[in-house]
Amino acid sequence: MQAVPIVLAYDFICPWCWIGHRNLVAGIEAAALDAPVDVRYLPFELNPSMPVEGMDRRAYRTQKFGSWARSQTLDAQATAAGLAAGLSFDYAKVARTPNTRRAHCLMQFAMLHGDSDNVARLFDAIFAAYFSQGRDIGSIDTLVEIAGEQGFDAHQARESLLSDADKREVVDARWSISSVPTVWIDSAVISGAQPPAVFAQALHAAATQHSAA
Repeated sequence: MQAVPIVLAYDFICPWCWIGHRNLVAGIEAAALDAPVDVRYLPFELNPSMPVEGMDRRAYRTQKFGSWARSQTLDAQATAAGLAAGLSFDYAKVARTPNTRRAHCLMQFAMLHGDSDNVARLFDAIFAAYFSQGRDIGSIDTLVEIAGEQGFDAHQARESLLSDADKREVVDARWSISSVPTVWIDSAVISGAQPPAVFAQALHAAATQHSAA
């Protein structure tokens, strides 16, 4: 049976992308389709000019939002939404805003070398490493550790991250995206971290179209 195609555009410093992915997974489970789904992850860098070593998060967010208090308000909103989705945010542990290109490259590596379940677990683990554990997901060493924790070959992951093989694909993926998270379910486009029911409805519509075709 033909799989229903799903594409998720994301960045690892976007809390709503993590929440959106969790809601998408819940929507897939709620839809309980007879047909399989094929989820692909499309990288989008919110800060493509971020220094490789990242920046102090308080300084970056204060500059971006005008004040640290405003940033903390936004963090509290994401934390509450994450809790409702079953996710844990601990911003007190997050000291730096990372450059996410290497993390995106690791996902490109994973999609070439892993199955759908392993790739999804790695995706979730990178978000958790940053938002729950305060780990530096801009660091090659950190990313290799996460890859190994999720069952990928750590040596291969390091070699891939040290090469330029996936960097062009990450950069080129930006052109068709205006915001994240954005999810394509077949021909339907869903913007933002929508509730699971929204994704389930789109999945049912896509499955119906596939059956009719």
